[in-house]
Amino acid sequence: MATSIVYYSGELRTESTHIQSGQKLTTDAPTDNEGKGEAFSPTDLLATSLANCMLTIMGIVAQRKNIDIDSTRATVEKIMGQDPRRVIEIKIDFQFPGSYSNKEKNLLEHAALNCPVANSLSKDLLQTIKFSY
Repeated sequence: MATSIVYYSGELRTESTHIQSGQKLTTDAPTDNEGKGEAFSPTDLLATSLANCMLTIMGIVAQRKNIDIDSTRATVEKIMGQDPRRVIEIKIDFQFPGSYSNKEKNLLEHAALNCPVANSLSKDLLQTIKFSY
């Protein structure tokens, strides 16, 4: 079954519809690549997807182990390279609102670093992940 339908709407923009939920998402080319930068770029989504996946998998573990990670925040930075133009590094800094035992920290970090998106990205793409407690 298909996951989404993506339309090119012109002017370097796309509109994606998630089939199951009907939610919509717009992308725009970044200003450094002929776009207006008025929405996430596809490479922004790639980097942000990694943080979303890590938070989701940490959330699953936290829910199972009764660890409160509500309001945990991730700051994402995407580093672009040239020849070919591609994402060469994704930096994510997770800021946790509470205090956690070493065991809880290890569970959360292991979950994040082994999320499906992290495991799907090329080994050439540097993933610099910081956990700030």
